[in-house]
Amino acid sequence: MTRGAAHVTVLLEEAVGALAIKADGTYVDATFGRGGHSRLILSELNEKGRLVAVDRDPQAIAAGAMINDSRFLLVHRAFGELAEAAREAGVRDVDGVLFDVGVSSPQIDDGERGFSFRYDAPLDMRMDTTQGETAAEWLARAEIRDITEVIRNYGEERFAFQIAKKVVAARLEQPIVTTGQFAALVRETVRTREPGQDPATRSFQALRIHINQELRQLEVALPQALELLKPGGRLVVISFHSLEDRIVKNFMRDQSVADALPKNLPLRADQLPKPKLRLVGKAIKPSAAEIDANPRARSAVMRIAEKL
Repeated sequence: MTRGAAHVTVLLEEAVGALAIKADGTYVDATFGRGGHSRLILSELNEKGRLVAVDRDPQAIAAGAMINDSRFLLVHRAFGELAEAAREAGVRDVDGVLFDVGVSSPQIDDGERGFSFRYDAPLDMRMDTTQGETAAEWLARAEIRDITEVIRNYGEERFAFQIAKKVVAARLEQPIVTTGQFAALVRETVRTREPGQDPATRSFQALRIHINQELRQLEVALPQALELLKPGGRLVVISFHSLEDRIVKNFMRDQSVADALPKNLPLRADQLPKPKLRLVGKAIKPSAAEIDANPRARSAVMRIAEKL
């Protein structure tokens, strides 16, 4: 059962504007979600334009079935499989790729998905519910060391070791299979509370990132996007926490400078390596008005680059 407000696309106009849409161009929305960005992109394309959207969530795929447009194709894959999705769609190169990474509002607001501690539900957390291990299954078998590393590295939680010990001890008594059980264990362990934040927030984020391999997906997707882009094509990425943004910022920065060569290598100027991307403007954040209307937008950061 889905609860909560309707999905609001963050930085909608800004992200599509950053793509610098060509009416007859070909674009990829690598994170379809509920299609906010895709619908706006389609509205700016003419009859020769094309949009390929990608998502691994079966519910997103079902939502996309409502778009009846010959210029549009939705592929059921993780964005880490961007190259495969493009081949499946018969696309060789594109004029722009957009990523809106992280968990989506519909995933959080659907209590049965297990992403949120606001609802007591099965501890699932998979974005693609057709495959892979649930959070409950992983917690049932993971060692203290592994649980500690996940919660510390992906949640930046300083009580990670204590939480891991608590989980391993608790599962000897009974399986940890619901969001309520896991949240209660974390709350019992984390004694100091950040203002306005539930003690379970960081651990839930960490478990979700691990189960879905979100950071690894982003690391492998960005080079695939660069390879797909035509010269002059835009790469636009919206991220929602510092771990994601660091990956995006470092990738764009590294690709915007030429590869270093050994000193005194005899090369002509036209043989020297060249940068692959040009950074476009500074990082963009939602306006105060957007944050007031949609508090979940407050941590969003958008970065833009253009292929050279």
